[in-house]
Amino acid sequence: MIDLKTPHETNNLGQPLDEPVPDWAPPPWPPREPVEGRYCRLVPIDPDAHAADLHAANLKGDTPANWTYLPYGPFSELSQYRAWMEETCLGDDPLFHTIIDLETGKAAGIASYLRITPQMGSIEVGHIHYSPLLQRKRAATEAMYLLMKRAFELGYRRYEWKCNALNEGSRRAAMRLGLSYEGVFRQMMVSKGRNRDSAWYAAIDKEWPVLKAAFETWLDPSNFDAEGCQHQSLSALTAPVLVNTG
Repeated sequence: MIDLKTPHETNNLGQPLDEPVPDWAPPPWPPREPVEGRYCRLVPIDPDAHAADLHAANLKGDTPANWTYLPYGPFSELSQYRAWMEETCLGDDPLFHTIIDLETGKAAGIASYLRITPQMGSIEVGHIHYSPLLQRKRAATEAMYLLMKRAFELGYRRYEWKCNALNEGSRRAAMRLGLSYEGVFRQMMVSKGRNRDSAWYAAIDKEWPVLKAAFETWLDPSNFDAEGCQHQSLSALTAPVLVNTG
């Protein structure tokens, strides 16, 4: 929330002015080059290379609950999933990535950039769907870190996350990753024949150095014991950055 009590530069009419950004220029469009991490690799989505592995992974212990708040799915047949992928996932916005789990070498999830607006310096992450083979693994968190890292290092000023306001899991995930709550947009869309109110979260470039250090601390192998249990939680490391929670 903007604090109007904090002194601002004013114009000749006595009106407060926003902070100048004289050195900023619109960033480039996100590239399609792969991004390599310690636990995962992000690559451009490819139905020929990834559809079968992703569909098989989605069916391993999955339930319809994993698809409830997405505007598509579930997909019982590979042909359905591949048709959706070919229709939805091959454009420039959304810009979809497949998440390869380096432990198995298999495609295990997807995520995308969307609402990419270089002229405003904003970019959103969404269409996140993790198969049961990726959920709650370090690779799952690292994938979110790699997408955020690329966006801020390209020069984007604002990194957004929007989800169904009823999706408590997604709301908790956004704050765990260091994105601050910004409110609910009522009746933002119709999804699967139902109204959707959308909760908005975001991180900004000024917060990125602290968030980067938090992710790197959490992802470091020394943060885990021999059984894989974390010493420090990511939520604790990112909490100081959060402006609002909700």
